[in-house]
Amino acid sequence: MSAAEPQTRPSSPAAPADGSVRTRPRRKERQPALSRTQIVAAAVRLLDAEGIEELSMRKLGAGMGAAATSLYRHVTGKDELIELVLDEVYGELEVPGATSPAQWRDAVSRSGHDLRALTLRHPWVASVIGRVGPAHLGPNLMRVSERMLALLRAGGFPADEADLALRAVISYVVGATTGEAAHLSRLARGGRSEQEWPAGPRPAAARPAGVGQAAKEGRDPRRLREENFDYGLQRVLDGLETRLVRI
Repeated sequence: MSAAEPQTRPSSPAAPADGSVRTRPRRKERQPALSRTQIVAAAVRLLDAEGIEELSMRKLGAGMGAAATSLYRHVTGKDELIELVLDEVYGELEVPGATSPAQWRDAVSRSGHDLRALTLRHPWVASVIGRVGPAHLGPNLMRVSERMLALLRAGGFPADEADLALRAVISYVVGATTGEAAHLSRLARGGRSEQEWPAGPRPAAARPAGVGQAAKEGRDPRRLREENFDYGLQRVLDGLETRLVRI
């Protein structure tokens, strides 16, 4: 090349002609990658904090910084999401075993108390447990059901009656705990403790039996609620135990 010839540098094909940032091609902003596990965990947090009435795909997606359409790639809709979150929290339950027929009652009783504790940790559970049919039971729900059925079978119940007995126990636990969880949720929303809950005239459904009077007398309302629950559970188990004599 002659020294007199001007040297030119090839321009970058990606550079805009006028060098303006306004003419530069924009990079597509990527939304954070989601997984079903993340979605279910976020849904559990939302339900625990705000309740089942506040759950929507749009609100859940907004809380995760994603569009609702991104969630539909992993779950088909709200009903399937409810199945998934219910199964997720049932993973917290550990059903004890029974090595002899005499141990069935104590093991079922402990399982009932554990299910109550689960429902009080996640108050929305009681309102959705009936929505999930047997055909849609997830692995955790199946595991819990099968282990509780095994306890009843170990106690001497035949297969068909063990299933009915389990339904009776679960129905009692869910029914008894629904009002209890609602009572505690009302207190939490009002920023009050049970000791501050007055014992004056109120609708029967507004609080568990005797809790207001217990607080007035200086007794522990939490302990009283547990005693009330256990009384009912033991009476259910009393009834089931009479069936073993007749079988």
